[in-house]
Amino acid sequence: MTVHHELSRTEARRIAVRAQLLDSSRPAGLLDVVRRLTLLQIDPTAAIAPNADLVAWSRLGSSYSRADLNAALENRTLIELRAMIRPSEDLALYRAKMAEWPGRGELTPWQEQRRDWVRANDACRVDILDRLGSSGPLPSRDFPDTCKVPWKSTGWTNNRNVTQLLEFMVVRGEVAIAGRRGRDRLWDLATRVYPDDPAVPVDEALRIRNERRLRALGIARTRGPEYPVEPADVGDAGEPAVVEGVKGTWRVDPAQLGRPFSGRAALLSPFDRLIHERKRTVELFEYDYQLEMYKPATKRRWGYFALPILYGDRLVGKFDATADRKTGVLQVHAIHQDVPFTKAVTAAVDREIKDLAHWLELDLTLPH
Repeated sequence: MTVHHELSRTEARRIAVRAQLLDSSRPAGLLDVVRRLTLLQIDPTAAIAPNADLVAWSRLGSSYSRADLNAALENRTLIELRAMIRPSEDLALYRAKMAEWPGRGELTPWQEQRRDWVRANDACRVDILDRLGSSGPLPSRDFPDTCKVPWKSTGWTNNRNVTQLLEFMVVRGEVAIAGRRGRDRLWDLATRVYPDDPAVPVDEALRIRNERRLRALGIARTRGPEYPVEPADVGDAGEPAVVEGVKGTWRVDPAQLGRPFSGRAALLSPFDRLIHERKRTVELFEYDYQLEMYKPATKRRWGYFALPILYGDRLVGKFDATADRKTGVLQVHAIHQDVPFTKAVTAAVDREIKDLAHWLELDLTLPH
């Protein structure tokens, strides 16, 4: 394969940062952010703020209001699909694949197992659809568990038959998340939630999703680690490239090449797409990071929910803090410097920390 572009690590990092809307040019608003990034990941952990809100704040600053996201979900400008918030118009890129569930062609054993389990519990599935048709939207606890065959798993989903069936009904395109009541998801018929846009054929939809993902990432691998909902790779989207000092070939968004770069400081969610694919983060940014909330406290290097610190095109440290809403305080535990901070870096990071506290409407308490 002919390599079209040869990039330095600096150029590759700047492409990635700019594509993720983390350079000095702030986006106009929440919808611009979600359309450009293609998604906001939902995660219940809120040691500082829920992930979707934290990602939006990292791009928009204190001009972002969490009420904006709630309003966009209520008016269906944005829609929740499999723990991701996406622009409603993007649902057309998933409908054809939903119709093919559990997949086209020869099925894998795990696809056959899921198909057979749903078939065995078809009466429960029909009952869910009937109840939603007459009374939806409803939380999952309002559906009786009439499954004849229990869902078996070594994880937390074991014997959670109704919620597991609902998840499969989502990927089949039958039900959808209509909203939330507190932390409870409200389920409804997909026809009431999703826009009535024509489905894009599967192969064309895959191409478009790959192109949009590359636009959001700037630079990515053709093939990468498998993730259950959103891939990290982009197929043949964009143009081939190599990065100096990094093995293998990449795909780069040609629209990002040769553009000037102006960076800034940013505090990132541990689930931020800039650092979500850890191997890519090491290869391009030479940055070591793990989310340590699942580790015993004595084995944590940076903290329970430490935020990666971006400055310009480098990831320079970790910010360990907790938002204590009962006392009204953003408690800073530590600022870990991967490289010694200059006065300029310190000042820029301090401004972001103060802006975070202002956005959270919390007083700022620094370590002694």
